[in-house]
Amino acid sequence: MDLFSPVRLGDLELANRVVMAPLTRMRSGRAGVPRDIVVEHYEQRAGVGLIITEGTFPNDESRAFAGQPGIVTEEQAEGWRRVADAVHARGGRVVMQVMHGGRVSHPELTGTRVVAPSAIPIRGEVHVGGGVKQPFPVPHALTTEEARATIADFVAASERAVEAGLDGVELHAANGYLLHEFLSPASNQREDVYGGSPENRARFVIEVATAVAEAVGAGRVGIRISPEHNIQDALETDREDVLATYGALVDGLRPLGLAYLSVLHVEPGGELVQELRTRFGGPLVANSGFGRITTREEAVRLIEDAHAEAVAVGRPVLANPDLVERWRGEHPENEPDTRTFYASGPEGYIDYPTLPAAS
Repeated sequence: MDLFSPVRLGDLELANRVVMAPLTRMRSGRAGVPRDIVVEHYEQRAGVGLIITEGTFPNDESRAFAGQPGIVTEEQAEGWRRVADAVHARGGRVVMQVMHGGRVSHPELTGTRVVAPSAIPIRGEVHVGGGVKQPFPVPHALTTEEARATIADFVAASERAVEAGLDGVELHAANGYLLHEFLSPASNQREDVYGGSPENRARFVIEVATAVAEAVGAGRVGIRISPEHNIQDALETDREDVLATYGALVDGLRPLGLAYLSVLHVEPGGELVQELRTRFGGPLVANSGFGRITTREEAVRLIEDAHAEAVAVGRPVLANPDLVERWRGEHPENEPDTRTFYASGPEGYIDYPTLPAAS
């Protein structure tokens, strides 16, 4: 296999195997509506095989960041329609990452309560906007009925995304947010059907994926996980429990026939990820950017060694709108400007030079 060859992920036909990883950029304002610069940002990067949008909140209590986009209102959906149209006009493919922030939030961000599997706060502080930090609050533990209502919100958000013209959705079950919080024994100490055993902790995520797949079509749905990431207090330090939990998860996902499984892990070619891939039974999108940058050489090797069907990259595509062209020709790359990652304006967002401009 070749990194620059076409590939099919479920119903998604990709021109190459380079995937833009979901990257939080906070450019959608208080209303959570993708603005002109958001449309331009994604349009510029349409040369990758698939764009995964930044995490997008499916209901008000799921908002995790100031400036995060949503998919709750008609105005938000229309903003995403403009993104989809712009990417498609350049021959690209784009799916929305649907993300519930769970306890990684604050009432000043959600405008309402903060929820989680259990009433266990994260240690530390959260940015609430305007350079202000607040301690993470004690979240409200979702009741069984509320958890099931949250599944309905994932479904409604996914339907809005597809109706707005996006090619599908990716469920965010990684990085310590709500779905990941259900998987981790540190953040999930429930005593109902969604807590306790590895199988029970995987149940909520499986039910979300099942409901979304039934609503929009399994071939349009991917899911992202990050086992052993140990981020935002969603700790997973016992390899045996990790394998039991994520094994139960992928075993439950396999019959659905999802488009892909995206795994963020420092060793994408290692035993854990490859076993999960085998048990999932579908395409793997590998992401080795576990706090580091995935290089061209690593991406090429992952595909050539048949460790994945596609590779998700973050900072390289952030700083290089024409990353596929640069990687194909082995051209030098722009360096990402970390100062502008979480700003609100166009600098460091839509002004990175492409090869013709650079030359």
